[in-house]
Amino acid sequence: MTDDPHTAAIERIERALARIERAGQVSAFATDSLERRHTVLKARMADAIGAIDALIAKEAGAD
Repeated sequence: MTDDPHTAAIERIERALARIERAGQVSAFATDSLERRHTVLKARMADAIGAIDALIAKEAGAD
């Protein structure tokens, strides 16, 4: 490090920006992962509801 206060301040700012960028990348990855999980869960729920509807229709026709 140098004794120049401006240089030290700029270096601190650059380190802070690097930390912010890393945090943004982690957050973006987490968001993508959550979106994929949501899509899979939504499809599974649609399948389950379809199966329940089919059972209800079958039972209604058996009466």
